[in-house]
Amino acid sequence: MWLRLRQIALVARRLAPVVEEIRDVFGLEVAYRDPTVSAFGLENAVFPVGRQFLEVVAPVREGTAAGRYLERRGGDGGYMVILQCDEHAPRKRRVGELGIRKAFEHDEPNYRVMQLHPRDTGGSFLEIDEQVGGEAMDGPWQPAGPDWRSAVRTGVVSGIAAAELQTPGPAALARRWSEILEVAIGGDAAHPAVLRLENASVRFVEDHDGRGEGLGGVDLVTTDRSHALASAERHGRRVGDDLVLVCGVRFRLVDE
Repeated sequence: MWLRLRQIALVARRLAPVVEEIRDVFGLEVAYRDPTVSAFGLENAVFPVGRQFLEVVAPVREGTAAGRYLERRGGDGGYMVILQCDEHAPRKRRVGELGIRKAFEHDEPNYRVMQLHPRDTGGSFLEIDEQVGGEAMDGPWQPAGPDWRSAVRTGVVSGIAAAELQTPGPAALARRWSEILEVAIGGDAAHPAVLRLENASVRFVEDHDGRGEGLGGVDLVTTDRSHALASAERHGRRVGDDLVLVCGVRFRLVDE
């Protein structure tokens, strides 16, 4: 069985300004705005990042889970790590064996969703989905809409290399996610708590910004670093030689 990092979701108080920053800094384009998220009191925008996806959601009414998350973490930030699997049933069995609650579950003939409760997983929302017929990375991915390939722009960034979860106890959180995903913990001296998926990594680090546990960073494979840094500078979002801060998330620019 394989697991891929397929989509990262961010949460923002206001959608439009974040969409414009992502377009300008990372050279990405919106592929889809999903009307069904209105049932959760949200609006969204989904950007292809090569053959992966970056989503931004924002609440449009009071009393949403996303709104509560914004309050808990003190503003815009990372929200969900969304994985793609090739076999959903064994993943569901594993979650059941561990007694993990599901925040949301939905099965369609071609797309199956399992969103886990963050109080049981720690770190952030963790979602494991199966796209029937989507084994190839350029195949269908329902959350990105029917025509996502036409919106692919790789002139500045071309993929997502890692998600970074911050927490007071990186080793313990890595063990929990390893247990859930049945992926061994790897890493090196610099980052000992890492889960390596088929196409990317999930990295667990100390909380140094005072915002508490959550999805704090994303590594983007960069094809034009100078453009990203210059654009981030114009928006006041550049925070290092390879680091920009957009929607409250540290985006690290890494080489292919």
